[in-house]
Amino acid sequence: METSPTSPFKSLRLAHLAKQLRLYKAPICPLDFPNEESEVDDGRKEVAPSSLSRPGRIPFKTAAVLICLFEDSSGDLRVILTKRSSNLHTSPGEVSLPGGKTEEGDKDEMETAVREAKEEIGLQPNLVSVVTVLEPIFTKSLLRVVPVVCIFNDKDAFKPVLNPDEVEEIFDVPLEMFLKDENRRAEDREWQGIKYLLHFFDYTKDDIKYLIWGLTAGILIRAASVVYQRSPSFQEQHPGYWNSIFQKIEKLMGPCR
Repeated sequence: METSPTSPFKSLRLAHLAKQLRLYKAPICPLDFPNEESEVDDGRKEVAPSSLSRPGRIPFKTAAVLICLFEDSSGDLRVILTKRSSNLHTSPGEVSLPGGKTEEGDKDEMETAVREAKEEIGLQPNLVSVVTVLEPIFTKSLLRVVPVVCIFNDKDAFKPVLNPDEVEEIFDVPLEMFLKDENRRAEDREWQGIKYLLHFFDYTKDDIKYLIWGLTAGILIRAASVVYQRSPSFQEQHPGYWNSIFQKIEKLMGPCR
């Protein structure tokens, strides 16, 4: 079913999804508000979307990734992924979301994610509508990564132009696969004495096999949970993991001010 002429989206479902996600408030990240006293339920509590310029927060290096959603011909939601260039120094040849580190002049994480997607895959900003920002995730190197969710206004108008220095391939996968316990496995890992689950998803398209794992898998599990408004059919993370991570990172970073 098509939307009204004033809607930027081609289907009523996408218009409803955009409305739903615009109302979403990302759970609290205690490290963004180090001087606030709050009860944190496993590291998640609703607050306003994140910003690059929060006073008093720990000064992390920040990056943002763009979760680009669209509907396929069957009406299923899919997300754009890339395969990183084999010549890159970090994570060569791995599957990732478009994105990168913030640069001087970026006013917020949304601008960072959209700018990086344009540089990497030629995505013109007018082809998508940014609808929400998810809670940040921290890497082992203490990089603060913020997932930004957008919806294609017109997927057919997107003509990828890949930056060969950064991207080898572009493809898409069903978003809902990150809630299903199919073609998935998890391994127990440990960082700074904290045990955590590392997820791996196998995906095959046109006889080409892709492995989606680590940070990218974790972000897409969280994004799928928010979009579909349900938890995955598998254990996402060990109990108490988020609180342990926040406490450890704050200790490693030292005083907040």
